Amino acid sequence: MVFCGKTGDALNALRTNLLDPSNVLQSWDPTLVNPCTWFRVTCNNKSSVTSVDLGNFNLSGQLVTQLGVLTNLQYLELYSNNISGQIPDELGNLTNLVSLELYSNNLSGPIPRTLGKLQKIRFLRLNNNTLSGTIPVSLTTINTLQVLDLSNNDLTGDIPVNGSFSLFTPISFANNRLIVPALSPPPPLSPPPPLSPPPPLSPPSGGPSNGNSATGAIAGGVAAGAALLFAAPAMVLAYWRKRKPQDHFFDVPGQCFF
Repeated sequence: MVFCGKTGDALNALRTNLLDPSNVLQSWDPTLVNPCTWFRVTCNNKSSVTSVDLGNFNLSGQLVTQLGVLTNLQYLELYSNNISGQIPDELGNLTNLVSLELYSNNLSGPIPRTLGKLQKIRFLRLNNNTLSGTIPVSLTTINTLQVLDLSNNDLTGDIPVNGSFSLFTPISFANNRLIVPALSPPPPLSPPPPLSPPPPLSPPSGGPSNGNSATGAIAGGVAAGAALLFAAPAMVLAYWRKRKPQDHFFDVPGQCFF
């Protein structure tokens, strides 16, 4: 299968802009129509370049704008080299990128706002360079971002705290001249609701008036019984005296008794 000329031209432009003291790019032969055979270049089953992995090969030089035509690229690994210059805005056209690893180089200038278009990227490491300027707010819109490292640069301004950036700790931004956002105080605690008073006791089924009447009746009965108890003997005694016959004595004149 014949490779698209723009793809081969883009990779060849990168090769010609890089100094390769270890000659690791010897196989990057521009006379070959298929860059899938080049060292550290990976293609899919449609012969589209999906990965360029040239990390830690002591390469120097600069990145090229032509890399923006590699629209099927998923992995661009150029970490731990001596690459200098700026990050091209055209890298924002690589909308299928999953990983962009440019850490530990000598890159300078701003972080391109166009990187916010990389809505599939999961790993973005730009640490240990000399990047300057502010952090583009566009990066906070990347919801797929899992690993972010911008530490050890010369970035300034505020650290965004919205969007996906809310997931990252200060380690991702360490050793810059960034303004760390102040932590919001926790909301005040709400006072507990007042305790409800216990419900009043229910009165007896007869009601209060019935209870008082019953108590009075009992007290009256006790008093009447006590009075009857003391009056009964007197009544019996009076009745007994009434029934007993009395002796009568009469004086009879002139009658003597011997």
